[in-house]
Amino acid sequence: MFKVTGSAMPGSTRLLPLVWAADAADGGEKEPEARLKLDDLSLYTAPQKPHYVEPAAGQLEEHVATLRKLVEPYTGWCQATVGKLKPKVESLVQSGNDSYVYLQNHPKDFYAQAGIIGFTGLLGLFLARGSRVKKLIYPAGLMTVSASLYYPEEAVTIAKSTGDSVYGYAVRGFAAAEKLLSPQSKDGKGSKAETKP
Repeated sequence: MFKVTGSAMPGSTRLLPLVWAADAADGGEKEPEARLKLDDLSLYTAPQKPHYVEPAAGQLEEHVATLRKLVEPYTGWCQATVGKLKPKVESLVQSGNDSYVYLQNHPKDFYAQAGIIGFTGLLGLFLARGSRVKKLIYPAGLMTVSASLYYPEEAVTIAKSTGDSVYGYAVRGFAAAEKLLSPQSKDGKGSKAETKP
């Protein structure tokens, strides 16, 4: 025969109609009036949950909290700035890695072509004596022409994208200049005067 205890089957003691009798205080016989319910026994009662009391904030914690409140707008701005700059930095690092791999596995006559392009830049600096504008235009122009001779497909692609962006800037500049130079007054009298015959 198996012995059934409360630990093996915890819900079984609730189902059995058992009555527990308490011992008399003097150690004598059991009194029938001193019957206890199963919930009254300390072994079967649930322990009380301890209440966690938050300790009072100290002076250091208060200072840290005020400092955190003061710095919070700046940390948000820094996070936004980092979020904007991170893709640009990653693309810059990626282009640097790509350039390194390209230089490690360079095509034939790459260094000779790079030398000629660099020489045309130095020639442009030599020819552009006297003016700062010439020192910017001549080397860049000569290097662009010599690079386009060696890399015509890339030159066409760059010229198309640069042409589109220059055209966009020119249209925006023309529209801004037209707004500044148009003879319209703020209250609209100029437009009324133009509509009258």
